[in-house]
Amino acid sequence: MSPPASPEPARGEPVDPVPPTASNANIARHLALMAAARPSAAAIKIPRGRTAAGAIDYLTLSFAELDAEVSAWCARLTAAGINRGDRTLVMVRQGLPLIASVFALFRLGAVPVVIDPGMGRKNFLACVTRSKPRALVGIPLAQITSHLFRTAFASIKVRVWASGSPTARLTLSPITHRPSPACAICAQADLAAVLFTSGSTGAPKGVCYEHGMFEAQVQLIRDTYQITPGEIDLPMLPIFALFNPALGMTTIVPEIDPSRPAEVDPAKIVQAILQENVTNSFGSPTLWAKISDHCLAQKITLPSLRRVLSAGAPVPATLWKNSGIFLSRGQLHSPYGSTEALPLATLSAGEVDSTSLRGACVGRPLSGITVKIIALSDAPLATFAEVRELPAGQIGEIIVQGPVVTQTYDALPEATAAAKIRDGANIWHRMGDCGYFDPAGRLWFCGRKAERVETATGPLFPEPCEQVFRAHPQVTRCALIGLGESGRQQPALVIEARPKNAAAGQAFARDLRALALQQTHTSAISRFYFHPKFPVDVRHNAKIHRLTLARWAVTARAVTSDK
Repeated sequence: MSPPASPEPARGEPVDPVPPTASNANIARHLALMAAARPSAAAIKIPRGRTAAGAIDYLTLSFAELDAEVSAWCARLTAAGINRGDRTLVMVRQGLPLIASVFALFRLGAVPVVIDPGMGRKNFLACVTRSKPRALVGIPLAQITSHLFRTAFASIKVRVWASGSPTARLTLSPITHRPSPACAICAQADLAAVLFTSGSTGAPKGVCYEHGMFEAQVQLIRDTYQITPGEIDLPMLPIFALFNPALGMTTIVPEIDPSRPAEVDPAKIVQAILQENVTNSFGSPTLWAKISDHCLAQKITLPSLRRVLSAGAPVPATLWKNSGIFLSRGQLHSPYGSTEALPLATLSAGEVDSTSLRGACVGRPLSGITVKIIALSDAPLATFAEVRELPAGQIGEIIVQGPVVTQTYDALPEATAAAKIRDGANIWHRMGDCGYFDPAGRLWFCGRKAERVETATGPLFPEPCEQVFRAHPQVTRCALIGLGESGRQQPALVIEARPKNAAAGQAFARDLRALALQQTHTSAISRFYFHPKFPVDVRHNAKIHRLTLARWAVTARAVTSDK
């Protein structure tokens, strides 16, 4: 049986007649353009069960219907009293409610505030307090939460209740395309949204996104990965679905709980990809490793996929290797970036260097993005005159500049001062990552700056060290940690494992010590801890909280091996 053909791009695709620099940079305008040019094309499909034959049953909205849905949301939000510039906390289900409500807020010129509820109650409430939203669009549980924690939600003046169902619609009658309400005129520098970081190495921070930045992201993603209208996307991070109306892609909402991504059933994801001829998908390395294992075990290939984008943590060598088997007509890519700046660089499976033990290659900087490596410093750098740039090969801090680089954190002047460097009229963002350039101009990631281990003989970096130990067949996740005072820290390694007894733990530690002695940069690591389940970020289920593990190790029992 021949594989299903990938969908052809539709003819007569919309061309924005008004460049954003000339009139309107509001990202919401793309949906109306798409609805006018491709009204009957599917915009979003939301799973709502199974058919008698076992196929996934989807609620499908065309671009015209999604545009009308957004218009209905606009009317509802306006009637409730949400105005241009109002910060609006969005607490709805992924899929249709998220896309429709956020695009309606964009269209009105309001500012959606999106906070990951998986960051924990204390952090979540602190983020709400600091962002001071005037309005709340939320499911019943969110509305109840806002009343239970009145202090955090004290700024809320307007409440709009949303259904708790991911398939609920404001209107159920058949919809024909009609002109959309006027899209608010927004300059490139106007605040578009406040999106929060995951807080993997510190407290979550609100990142101020401008409309011009969203526009630049759409263009850079489209051009870098050659995405064409008519493609079909399955985004396993809900926020990424917001790019699809501007890219002209159909969104297939995955059967995944965003608050528990590690519990995803890979068979359901594979079924959706095969049934809907998905051409594009984004997901963390942890999620795609599960899908890869399932495909290899069941001898399944995914011929419709043109590309898989995997980010949030370095892609493991096994996933790079196995992607060539299950992606029979596509390729795995790993974009590099952060909430504050994305995308910055990219690496594809054909470019991977799996022999180096000096970090994870993240590719070359993208068009319009400038990346530099500077000397490590934990102090603020007010101007570029204070920066000392490092030559190729030397590990330092990664800083970036370009149209997708955000300028400020929300209501956090100290965090902004610590992360931004002024260079005349331009701003450099300090990624908080360590890395270096190789002689070929490729960027390498070595770990978070806050997670480096400062020993008496110099710094050790997580990724180059952990790569050495991941060569052990029993090591899936491991984490470099430092014990003691910075500058005199003792390096140690935590392994996500549960040895069956003390003797097994000692044998495991001897194997790890033997690996450590094979490399100069790991030769000082002789102390090993075993942890049953690593603390990781909810968003990607991939970023290890190494600082949390370091605090745990203070009272935990280590296994040492000097042999």
